[in-house]
Amino acid sequence: MTVGVTVDFHFDPMCPFAYQTARWIRNVRDELDLTVHWRFFSLEEVNRFEGKKHPWERAWSYGWSLMRIGAVLRRRSMDLLDAWYAATGRLLHAEGGKPHDPDVARKLLAGIGVEPELLDAALADETTHDEVRADHQRVIDAGGFGVPTLFLPGGHCVFGPVLVDPPAGADAVRLWQVVTGMAEFPHVYELQRPKAPADQALIADTLRPYLRGRDWVSVNRGEVIDLGSVS
Repeated sequence: MTVGVTVDFHFDPMCPFAYQTARWIRNVRDELDLTVHWRFFSLEEVNRFEGKKHPWERAWSYGWSLMRIGAVLRRRSMDLLDAWYAATGRLLHAEGGKPHDPDVARKLLAGIGVEPELLDAALADETTHDEVRADHQRVIDAGGFGVPTLFLPGGHCVFGPVLVDPPAGADAVRLWQVVTGMAEFPHVYELQRPKAPADQALIADTLRPYLRGRDWVSVNRGEVIDLGSVS
């Protein structure tokens, strides 16, 4: 499972951990004959509080609306979606910008050579809701709950790896072999490393740009996480 395979990578552009894992999978792709299919998942929907509108019921809904833009880009080419996600993620998660602002989102489209008006076309096209919903539901049906979620060859679904300092080169390949090796043991469901204070500090430092850029309260499987209190 290391050469000539395809992996489906489900992401929400607002998720800092999915962004770091995407950096890793691109490194794996550079090293191996690997094809990455980018697919969507909505943290807004999976963590929605009772009584709050679904993201598809709002005129503009941060990650969901961005993924509708991504759906139109994907219709043109997976490479275009790849470039857009890299640019969007870099702005929010590395630079502390606001790609979820419509005006900024238009500039990002122009930056990858796409007409800024594609944003408006995506929002006017109701079928983009259907595409994002279908990708999201695929993860839910597999028992998934967040991102990054990967579908490996053979239909094996895994959550993670959760990274803040993604490896490159040969180390990226070694981690790929560990992740894909789990497919040989379908009843190994979870392997988690405890986070010592030094790990918590590293995570907090990595998330600083994201904390500057976000305009929402972070939620994790129904629990509000006040990452803004990290100093």
